[in-house]
Amino acid sequence: MFIEIIIAILLGCIAGVVTGLTPGLHINLVALILFSISPFLLGYTNVIAVASFIIAMSITHTFTDFISATYLGAPADDTALAVLPAHRLLLEGMGHEAVKLTVIGSLLCLIITIILSPLLIISVPIIFAYLKDYIGWLLLAVVVFMILREENLNKKFWAFVVAALSGILGLVVFNVPNLKDPLLPMLSGLFGVSVLLLSLTQKVILPIQRTTEMIKLKIKDVIKALGSGVFSGSLVSIFPGLGPAQAAVVAGQIVGKIDVFSYLILVGGINTVSMVLSLITLFTIEKARNGSIIVVQQLLQNIDINALILFLSVALIAGGIATFLTLYVSKVFSTIMNKLNYSILSILIILFIGIMVIYFSGFIGVLILITATFIGLIPNIVDVSRSNSMACLLVPIILLNIL
Repeated sequence: MFIEIIIAILLGCIAGVVTGLTPGLHINLVALILFSISPFLLGYTNVIAVASFIIAMSITHTFTDFISATYLGAPADDTALAVLPAHRLLLEGMGHEAVKLTVIGSLLCLIITIILSPLLIISVPIIFAYLKDYIGWLLLAVVVFMILREENLNKKFWAFVVAALSGILGLVVFNVPNLKDPLLPMLSGLFGVSVLLLSLTQKVILPIQRTTEMIKLKIKDVIKALGSGVFSGSLVSIFPGLGPAQAAVVAGQIVGKIDVFSYLILVGGINTVSMVLSLITLFTIEKARNGSIIVVQQLLQNIDINALILFLSVALIAGGIATFLTLYVSKVFSTIMNKLNYSILSILIILFIGIMVIYFSGFIGVLILITATFIGLIPNIVDVSRSNSMACLLVPIILLNIL
């Protein structure tokens, strides 16, 4: 069985690279496909190996999905808030370093979470019991704080407008019947296409991408980022309906002002923590908060302490492998970016996102993409934080929990 698990981890890491680099291809889809063919697979291997593959793929995905968000401006729900700071570094020739920062966050938060796992096993059920009825009000407080933290009354007004428009968009999108992958057009418009259009209008010229060390980190900010990443990532796994994007907003308000380098460490860590914590919540409160972990639950029915220890070990090994794979692929992307005209690349990426939206979400998705793009342009025009656009995800969750 040991050899089978090792092979499963290696194959899972490769699959995680593919899903991370391909906008619209989510680990949940791959996990569901595996579940559907599991009777066939179990004729050749065992259920633990299949589960290990899914976990390794899921962990690797949380490392590699920042590559497409950084170089292509194609955000998923768990990388949306990383697009802007990563894009800013890309325009300074530091795209690879932006990815490296998210990798640092992912790996260190993974290690910290596993070290803290005995404490989390005890505390997760207690936290869930006490706070499950208040998540809507907590998120409402976050939205209000996001608006009020703007510098003056005029900016507060426009922050409210952006949050309101984004929130209404989110409510509409999530209530469109039979709409597949609603997050793709909405988040791509708010955080992807709008940013690329601004780059085109400003005639941005992409500098040579370097892979040298230009990162200067303050230890104090790194500690704050890692602590906030572990805390906020834990919230995702404990509370239903709360995703990495919402947790990133919460973390951003908790940690206060930190430099862009530390912020990327924070955002990188949240996704990985939420994936690992999903295993712990599955063990402690028998609830899986992540699609791929739900498939693991369906495969195993329940997990005991021995299975949990094994899966945490799989996650740690996969995280180590994913670190090297992500940094290698990022260097390849940096080399490719040096050979491309950025304006042409931006146009091609916008067209690619449009094609993906049509394929996954149909022509209704195109309307959502256009609407979201116009809303996404507002923060730059009126000079307010683009994080207010995350109300598209926060408002539906707030209303679901309060009403």
